[in-house]
Amino acid sequence: MAGATERWSDLGTRVVSGVLIAVLGFLGVIAGGTAFAVLVAAATGAMVWELVRLADPAAGGRALILGILGGGLQVGVAALEPGYGLVLLIAVPLVAAAMASRLRLPLAVYGAAMMLAAWSLVLFRAGGVLGVLWIILVVMASDIAGYFAGRMLGGPKFWPRISPKKTWSGTVAGWLGAAFVGGIFVAYAGARPLLIPLSMLTAFAGQIGDIAESALKRAAGVKDSSSLIPGHGGVLDRLDALLGAALFVFVVRLASVGLGVAP
Repeated sequence: MAGATERWSDLGTRVVSGVLIAVLGFLGVIAGGTAFAVLVAAATGAMVWELVRLADPAAGGRALILGILGGGLQVGVAALEPGYGLVLLIAVPLVAAAMASRLRLPLAVYGAAMMLAAWSLVLFRAGGVLGVLWIILVVMASDIAGYFAGRMLGGPKFWPRISPKKTWSGTVAGWLGAAFVGGIFVAYAGARPLLIPLSMLTAFAGQIGDIAESALKRAAGVKDSSSLIPGHGGVLDRLDALLGAALFVFVVRLASVGLGVAP
């Protein structure tokens, strides 16, 4: 009985924090434009701050300065040519890695991917609300289905050395939840049936994003990226799957353009 109680002990806090984050996120998505860009910039700044502190717990003011710089650039790059803007975005984690006392390569690679993924969300929103809404709902459905299936069904671990809490039951449930979201968009938003398997692949990319952040935290010897969000840990802990999913969709769209296929 005690084990069952412990298993669900964080549910209330997670739900409250999750609902508040979801409401804020959806308001930003619906508003679009500057409001959404500022929301992404604020999240980016917090994630850069967390990432720098993971690599160097004594970073102090340096982490704060790099966080402000990284967040500000997410808004500033809109006024620049895409190539120059991306170089500046990626330069932030590279500078942070060069100044870090440990985990320099993971910080540089993960940080560059994180900055690109965050920027891609702003890019997607500029093309309309449905694309970003689909990515967010896929990640949410995968996360919720995976959380409850994993807690209720348990079973073999997906990757115990990196992420000991993730189970195969939760992983598969996440794919099914994503497929359901894809089906909704096919039925009611006029999307092509291909969106259903693409939703499952996007959910898997989100799960890989989650695992990548778990690996980084394990290397840093910490449980959470920070304590900014009650019940969830840090901003990175909450958005890691969204970053993985967004980066995957960005690559798919680039490949579609390169092959002459409409994204």
